[in-house]
Amino acid sequence: MSDIELRASGIAVGATATAGVSAKPIIRLEHLSKSFDKKTVLKDVSLEIPEKSIYAIVGQSGTGKSVLFKSIIGMMTPDSGKVFFKDTELTALSHAALIAMRKSFGYSFQNAALFDSMNVGENLAFPLKEVLGMKDKSKIRKRVNELLEWIELPGIELKRPEELSGGMRKRVGLARALIMEPEVLFFDEPTTGLDPVLAETIDNLVVRVNQELRITCLMITHDIPAAFRIADRIAFLDQGFIIADGTPADVAHSEHPLVQDFLQISFSELNI
Repeated sequence: MSDIELRASGIAVGATATAGVSAKPIIRLEHLSKSFDKKTVLKDVSLEIPEKSIYAIVGQSGTGKSVLFKSIIGMMTPDSGKVFFKDTELTALSHAALIAMRKSFGYSFQNAALFDSMNVGENLAFPLKEVLGMKDKSKIRKRVNELLEWIELPGIELKRPEELSGGMRKRVGLARALIMEPEVLFFDEPTTGLDPVLAETIDNLVVRVNQELRITCLMITHDIPAAFRIADRIAFLDQGFIIADGTPADVAHSEHPLVQDFLQISFSELNI
């Protein structure tokens, strides 16, 4: 699919991508493979995630996107291959060392994963108390209020998760992921279940996280147009293989039939 065709569909390739993205990779995968029983989910995956970039991993359901995420952060152990964070090989660390390294990562869950037994303020404070061991209530309250202001939901700290709309839950989940000031933030299907207007609001929030806070954002998504709108680089995963990887323009020019089918369907739907 050409740049002209994409723009004719209302998508400017990489229109909101961060200017001056560092070429230095903050995360590097080398020949990563993972199988469950006799089913191979990841097959010799090698990727480099540039520091301070927005990097989108796209593809059909069941192609290994979530397994790839979990392998990067150490929730799953790959059968072979290596994962590096900066110059540290995560796949060679002890369990204790890996847990300590994970403080550099934030994770924004698909369903927000808020604790129903806690109000919003308690949900945001939880990582500060349990992971960082903070005890100063005034400092905790200040940090919580700062994050609620930043996600444009001030004054909701006493609300329970069930009182929040889907979009509000997503934003609170993001605030909790941000509260420990990670270097890399993982987004698991950030707009699933949201209407188009709210989905665009969340996409724009991902861009703010990247541009204002200078955090590397790694996202898995089914939303192909959104990936092309906000990502600096895109990897297309199919049946465990990377079949396209590069800038949005690079991927748009891929000759792989599945990539072209996805693009034609995704962008033609915008003209209905």
